Amino acid sequence: MKRMQKPNEMILTAGPKISRHELAYVTDAAKNGWNFHHSDYIYKFEEAFARYVGTSYALAMPTGTSALHMGLILAGVGPGDEVLIPDFTYIACANAVQYTGARPVLVDVDRDTWSIDVRKAERYITRRTRAIMPVHLYGNVADMRGIRALAKKYKLYVIEDACEGLGCILNGKHAGVTSDTAAFSFQGAKLLAIGEGGMLITNKKSWIERARSLVDHGINPKRQFWHDEIGYMYPMSNIQAALGLARLEEIEDLIARKRQIFSWYKSRLGTIEGLSMNPERTDVRSSYWMTSIVMEKKFRLSRDELRIALKLRNIDTRPFFYPISDFGIYPKPKFNTSVSHELAYSGINLPSGVCLGEREVAYVSDSIRELLGVT
Repeated sequence: MKRMQKPNEMILTAGPKISRHELAYVTDAAKNGWNFHHSDYIYKFEEAFARYVGTSYALAMPTGTSALHMGLILAGVGPGDEVLIPDFTYIACANAVQYTGARPVLVDVDRDTWSIDVRKAERYITRRTRAIMPVHLYGNVADMRGIRALAKKYKLYVIEDACEGLGCILNGKHAGVTSDTAAFSFQGAKLLAIGEGGMLITNKKSWIERARSLVDHGINPKRQFWHDEIGYMYPMSNIQAALGLARLEEIEDLIARKRQIFSWYKSRLGTIEGLSMNPERTDVRSSYWMTSIVMEKKFRLSRDELRIALKLRNIDTRPFFYPISDFGIYPKPKFNTSVSHELAYSGINLPSGVCLGEREVAYVSDSIRELLGVT
């Protein structure tokens, strides 16, 4: 393949693809989605999403964070409780726990999943622990079998952060469906990008019924403008749902594209000694939402120096999420979270948008090899 010249525009880390029905559905929602039809696309999106992942119920939400918050409320998490979350993840997990008055307990991750290390997690459990929140970071998949076993042993709820895990499969089942509840995100960089939005899923009928009330200020479903408890204003708009429905119709094509992009990178970067990439266990299908590299040894450029040099070549990248324990906002972990720190400060998300072509991937990969001195 002929070497690509420096592009005129930045090669971005993410970006959606316009599919067949998006403009038609959104236009229809804008023109006709009022009065008796104000929620038509919301209901269609929820039903289609539940069918796709294989769960009983789905509830459209304004964000993935709001879906996590709702899941915690449904599990009865509140003041005095503790929830185990990974130290290496986006801060929304800790914030959602804090919204309930509970305390996030920061647990180290393992290298095989980039999520909660089940072998270490038991040390963090106390009489106050009420739930575990595994995270499917960057499209990788947590050790759900181990997490469910631990939760069963200590009678804990499992609230799955699948915000980055849509389309991931473990032992033949989609992420989220084997837990008490799970949250997904449709923020603008996500696999199913609608600008902003989320989805809560569960197989518990009583939970979804209460959630539908809570997202509308605790309203009584049988008595207009009567409210049974303090709730929240957590709606998704009909227009957002129309966009989500259209993108969901092509979700498997988007996942296939993500996996193709990862394979292009893997063939070009996977042989570099001291550089590792997203893990995918034999019982897992990763969505590879973000193709990522981890610099496990010293190269001639540091992680941050490499990102700066790539930017000068019009290649956008993202650093891994920093350990939540380093912000000074939440209590320090009970135990050392060394793996979380090693990953967080040595990892980079590469351009991974579904519109990316092989020439762009080759240009990014060649640039990384050249800058690290491994050409």
